[in-house]
Order: sequence, then structure tokens, then C-alpha cells
Amino acid sequence: MTIAATGASGDPKSAAGRDCAALANAVTSQAAGSSAVFVRSYEPGEGESSLPAGLATSAFVYDNALAAIALVACGDVSRAVLIGNALSRAVRSDRTFADGRVRNAYRAGPVGEAGPLLPGWWDNRQKIWAEDAAQDGSSTGNAGWVILALLTLHQATGEAAFMADADRLMNWVTANVSTGSGFRGGFHGYDSQSVPLTWISTEHNADIHAAAAWLYRLTGKAGHAEAASQARRFLDRAFAGDHFLLGTKPDGSLADPKMLALDVQLWPWMAIPDAPAKWRSALDFAARHLAAGDGFDFNGDRDGMWVEGTAQAALAYRIAGNPQRSEQLLTMLEADRTPSGLLNATRTARISTGLSIDPTKPVADLFYFKRPHLGATAWAALAATAWNPFTGRKVE
Repeated sequence: MTIAATGASGDPKSAAGRDCAALANAVTSQAAGSSAVFVRSYEPGEGESSLPAGLATSAFVYDNALAAIALVACGDVSRAVLIGNALSRAVRSDRTFADGRVRNAYRAGPVGEAGPLLPGWWDNRQKIWAEDAAQDGSSTGNAGWVILALLTLHQATGEAAFMADADRLMNWVTANVSTGSGFRGGFHGYDSQSVPLTWISTEHNADIHAAAAWLYRLTGKAGHAEAASQARRFLDRAFAGDHFLLGTKPDGSLADPKMLALDVQLWPWMAIPDAPAKWRSALDFAARHLAAGDGFDFNGDRDGMWVEGTAQAALAYRIAGNPQRSEQLLTMLEADRTPSGLLNATRTARISTGLSIDPTKPVADLFYFKRPHLGATAWAALAATAWNPFTGRKVE
């Protein structure tokens, strides 16, 4: 089942049509006629002839899972399945592990039956093939998004394999990162050298709650019900009156309250249909503390507009019953559209996050740059089509 790649509305002049067409073009251009593809997360920005080596071959699973869900929302199931097939092959086949985990990134391009390759580059100075330790790791939140994408595809196609692979990946989550009172961050590093991340992320637990609750509805497995309950208990702990804390430190104590992130304020109540009404106060909190220009920053330093997060907020306002504000944000994001149709990740040249590329080290060196971004475009498509990726349903 495939509806025109111009989007669910079929109108290429609408925001949904432009976002859906950009996602469709990204898939088609990189699939090369194969049955499975991982789509590169970024394109070179204005004035760049190429991407940095660490991004040139990288297809982040979060971005690809989002794109698959957004393509379903667009009505373009056939292209969504191409990404879904790649995600399924990642769950089933890894160069080192046989436990059903997924990596944070894979090599962009067609994926064969043997499974995906990991991203990397030739380091001419050291004369070695280089890889990125963070990309080779396995984040709990990314696993949650892959599960959500696979379940969305199962719902759209009826293919049992998508649900089976989602179930296997959730079993990896519960077996490897559960603490009984929240799910840890995952693993960082190269294959057998990877180390556990002992902190707990509020955002990750929102993802896992949504994924586990959906799986429980389909399978009735008690383990999934407990996983959803565990994640929910942590979200209750992380709510601080009118907003959510980032999570915990490695020692289990709650994170510094000055550390703010936009997605942490939005995703918990977007992911849980019966969340307490007071949780939605986090949207007003974000408007007061994370606004940047006409949109939103990633964190509280307000050093620039984060396009992906602003698109998330557009969907959040739609869910919260304020379609006018949602439409305002989506209209404003047209200024960030690039010639390829993808939206830039940021409006300014660079914004900070306050987070680390290497999550084992306290160095705030993770930045977003003004480059065309698959993930930002996918969130805009979700907002424009009013599709909640956590529930697999349009917003009523």
C-alpha cells in the first residue's frame, strides 16, 4: 500500500507534502533499488562540499526510525518498509553480538540479507579504518525508537516479522539495562570493549514505556507490562512540580536541576495517553525556559533555535489542544527548508546541548549544526500530519 510521496494530503504545496516528499526522496536516492536501506542522517550544509568523516557514512537509528514512522504517517508505507527491513536486519544480525541489540548508527545505503555494516572512515594519517565509539554503542532510547518504528510498520502492514523483531529488541532492553526502578542509558564503546552507562535518562524511559506498553497490548506478555510500569515509575520520580528533570547521575541521584532539555519536557506526556494532567505543565515550562527566537532551543542557554525540537513542540501543541500554535511553528519552519527539501538541524550555525558525545565523560561537546537533517524533517512531517509516534495514531 503506497500513497503518493507528496504526503497524506497529496498536496505538494502543503507542509506535510513537502516534508513527506523530502523523506521519500531521501529513501529512494539511497536505496538503489534494494529491499532495505539506512538513510544518511545529514547532508552537507551550505558552503560545505562534504560532511565531516565522522558523519559522512552515518545513518543514526533514531533518525531512521523516525523517518519510517513519518513515512507511514505520510501514507508512504512502501518506502517506510525499506527502512523497516534494515532495522529488522539490524536486530537479527550484528557483527559481534547475537543478543538482539541495535547500534546507535549504521552505514548509510542498501542493507543486504547478512545485516548492516557500521559507519566509519579511512584515517589516512594513522592508516587505519576508524569508527566512532558513540555510534558503535547501543543507547536505550534508540532501542525504544526502533521498537516503535517496527510496531508502526507491523500495524501498517500486518507483517508478523516486524512485531517479532520488536519483541526481541525489548527483551534485550529488559535483560540488559533494567534496574528495577528505571532503565539505564545503555552501552558505550566498541563491541567487546563497550561499557555500561549507569545513569538513567527521563527521555529514554518515556520511549521504553511507550514501546513496552504497545508490545504488551499486542502480546499480553507480563514482562512487557512490567517494563512499562518500571519506566512509568521513573517518570513519576523525575517530575518536579511543573517540569521534568533530565534523569539521574551515574550514582542514581537525580540530575542537576539546572540541566534542561526540550524533549524531556515534551515526550513523557506525549508518550502516555493517561499521563497526569499536571505533566502538561512541562510544555508551559519549556515555553518559559527553552524558547529561542520564534521556536525552541535544545537546552536552557538559548543560543539558537533547534529545528528538530521546534517540530516536536509543534506536535506537542497539537496534542495539547492548541492547533493554532502548532501551525505557527510549522509555518515558521519553512525558513529552514533546504534545496533537497530536508530541514536544517538548526537555524544558526551551531547550538549547544550541554551533553557529551562520549556519555562516559563530563565534557559538553555535543553540538547541532546547520545541516540538512533527516530527523528534523521527520518530526516536522509527524507534526504536519498530526501523527503521534508513541501511540501509532493520529491526534484526535
